[in-house]
Order: sequence, then structure tokens, then C-alpha cells
Amino acid sequence: MAFWTAVLCALLASVLGGRPTEPPLDKGHIPWLGYALDFRKNSAEFLKKMQRRHGDIFTVLIGGYYFTFLMDPLSFRAIVKAPRAKLDFEAFAVELVTRVFGYHPCKNNHKIIQVSSTKHLMGDGLVVMTQAMMENLQTLMFHNRDSREERPWQQDGLFHYSYNIVFRAGYLALFGNEPGMGTPSEEKAKERDLIQSEELFDEFQKYDRLFPRLAYAVLPPRDKMEAERLKRLFWKVLSVKNSREKDNISGWINDQEQFLAELGVPEYMRDRFMFLLLWAAQGNTGPSSFWLLLYLMKHPEAMQAVREEVDKVLAEAHQEVKPGSPVVNITRDMLMKTPVLDSAVEETLRLTAAPILIRAVVEDLNLKMANGREYALRKGDRVALFPYITVQMDPEVHPEPHTFKYNRFLNQDGTKKDFYKNGKKLKYFNMPWGAGTSICPGRFFAVNEIKLFVQGTLPGKPYLEQFLSLEWTPPLTGLAIFISF
Repeated sequence: MAFWTAVLCALLASVLGGRPTEPPLDKGHIPWLGYALDFRKNSAEFLKKMQRRHGDIFTVLIGGYYFTFLMDPLSFRAIVKAPRAKLDFEAFAVELVTRVFGYHPCKNNHKIIQVSSTKHLMGDGLVVMTQAMMENLQTLMFHNRDSREERPWQQDGLFHYSYNIVFRAGYLALFGNEPGMGTPSEEKAKERDLIQSEELFDEFQKYDRLFPRLAYAVLPPRDKMEAERLKRLFWKVLSVKNSREKDNISGWINDQEQFLAELGVPEYMRDRFMFLLLWAAQGNTGPSSFWLLLYLMKHPEAMQAVREEVDKVLAEAHQEVKPGSPVVNITRDMLMKTPVLDSAVEETLRLTAAPILIRAVVEDLNLKMANGREYALRKGDRVALFPYITVQMDPEVHPEPHTFKYNRFLNQDGTKKDFYKNGKKLKYFNMPWGAGTSICPGRFFAVNEIKLFVQGTLPGKPYLEQFLSLEWTPPLTGLAIFISF
């Protein structure tokens, strides 16, 4: 009997073995909702439980949609590099953007953002944006620096301070300054910038707190009314009409508004687009700056290494930080000479950034895994990657994954390090910005924002002792990266 069973199994394998099968399907116990509540409560723990139950690929029902999660990083390329004719990232993004910003994307939105970002947030354009960010950081951090009046010390929470300064400086760098710069009324113009950006940040924080539940469409009625009030406020403040009255508005903002106007997008809809750009550009850089600064404070050896690197770069530019010296000016070229700080930034994002990459299955297709197995994906379903648990916190890829190691991404000689899984080199070993056609187009500017802020805020040794006893757990962030076009 055992012999014939073995023969039958062999025959079945020869007939069916080469045919793709659908991934394991788990609908949960609640009609339509499926696992929506579990996923919303703790996405990471839910997906780890599903992986233990079903393996490296499985399909689950979440809020009326079937999501196929791919948990093998060696197979990510098949999803990331798939043509948009088969796997499209825009379908989900359009739905989400409409819900949270009230903006209805036009057909060429993705192309417009990519072209403008390549021009202004990369290469030579990044030089201009980095300088604008530097100047606005100086305005916020050192205003009244030359005043003869003795000012009292002000106390602030580290998170609020970091988020506040980075958000406001980024906002002013992108959306421009009050008229009057370079004239006798320059100080008054700066004061208006300080007041207006502070007020805008307060409202932005309110919206930021509502955002996750708004994205999941689970806001209670009162919070839903507050979200609508805040959206209307930002549409007004960031409106095309108000933008035209600003000086130094960035080319990144100005070009995209003009492109939409040429396509016939009505002005009220372009106002909403401006809000989307502000949130996508500034929603994560402030919190990420906080975590990097706090990690450095909690790890003195990391702080020392970063400080020595920064001092070296400043010395090469004939600048130094000391009482009575001019405010330092850090350029894009100087920021490109900081591999230790780059590694610390990447390590911070590995620990705290958790974007979910989603593609809509446009037509039936077969997905071939790295182990050679093929799975059939159905048209209408969605495919998702969650790199935080599959790569960023994998102890095989990153030993001691919960530990901050500022030089994790560097070899001993300072060159960039390679990472492996099952003995194979990984292309995708850290994915805080997403990947492929939906990778965050503003990632280079965002990193420069973080590095500029931290370099300008590095505290001296006497201020570190109080931080070494802090107990804290990094959160998972990343919706801004996740929904960006």
C-alpha cells in the first residue's frame, strides 16, 4: 500500500507540480471585515502570526479586500519590478489621497511629481533646497541671537522641539517666506514667518493625530468634523492665491502648481494638492529627526563619532563651532561627506520607519518566488510588502535587530556594507522610503533636512547625562512614505 501511495504522489507531483497555485487564503471569522481589526490594532504582530501559520506568502481578507502578503525579501524584486500593467500602485494611493486630503488626482499626477522632484529635490536642484532649509533653520533656531537683551532659558520636550523646528523650516523652505526679505522690513517679515509657521504647526499636529484613523476610515463623528475643519484651514492657508504673495517659494511647489493649472485642474483642487505636498514632505522628517537625536543621546559612542565627523567636515570648510563664532553654513556638498551620520540616519529609519508597499493586481499573473515556487495572483486583489518585519527586524539580516548600532551600514574601512539572507546578497535590506516606481521622490531632501537639524542641535556632554536613564520604545512610522506617489 505504501508503495502505491508513493507512486500516486509522484504522479500527482509530475502533473501538478509545475502549475501555480493560489497562496493560502485566510478570511478570518468576521464577514467583509475579515482581519481588519487585528491588522489595525498591531500590523506587525498580526503579520508575524500569519507568517507562522501560513509561511512566506498568504492572502488575508481586510476590510472587503484580499491582500496577499509576501514575506520573503529574496522574492521582493518580482513585486517591485513588475510592470504597472500588471501591478499598479496608484489605485490604492488615489483612494487614500481622496479620503485624507480631499484631492482627486489627475491622470498625470505621478509623472508631474516625479519630473519636478528629479529637477528640484535631486542633483543641482537639491543644492538650492538644502541652502533654503539651512537658512530657515537658522532663522528659527537663532532668531534674536544678536539681541543685547538677556533672554531666559526656555524648556521644551525633545519630541516637540524637533518636530516643531524641522516642520517649520521645511515648510518655509518649500512654501516661501513673507514678503520683505532683503528690505528694511526684513525683521518684521521674519517675525511674521515665525508666528505663522508656529500656528500652522499647531494645527498640523492636530491633523497628524487624526490621520491614522482617518486613513482607515474609522474616525468617530466629532473627530471627523474636526478633520474636515483642519483640511479646510490648510486648503486656505496653502492656497494658490496665498502662495502667489510669498517670496522664495520653491521650484518644487511652483512647478507642480503650474503643471496642474496647464492641465486644467481647477484652482480649488490645486489648493488641496498643496496640502498633500506639505504632509508628504513634512509628516515624517520631524519625528525621524527626534528619534535620531535621541538615539545619539542614548549612545555616547555614537554621538562622539558623529560629532568628530561633523567637526572634520566643518574644519575642511574653514568653519568651527565656538562661542562668538559666526553661524555655520552647511551645504549639500558638505552633507555628502558624512558616511557615519548617514549610517546613523539609516539605522534610525530601520528601527522606526514601517511603510507598507501595496500594489493592485490589474490582471491575473503568476508570481515566481526565489525558491522556484509559483503562485497565482488574482485580478482585483492586492499584493503587499511589509519590510519592517521581513527585512529590517530580521536577525539574520541585521543581528541584534532591536539594538541601535550607528555604524551598522558601514564596513570597517567606511565603505557601504552588503547584507545577506540565506547566504544570498539582498538588494532590499532596508526600505523606509519604499521601492520601485513608488519610492519616495523626496527622500534625498528629507535626509538632508534630518542631517541639517541634528548637526545644528548636537548637545554637549553636560546635557547628555539626563537622557541616559530615559526609558522609551520607538514607534512605527511611515504612512507619509507609504502613500506618496
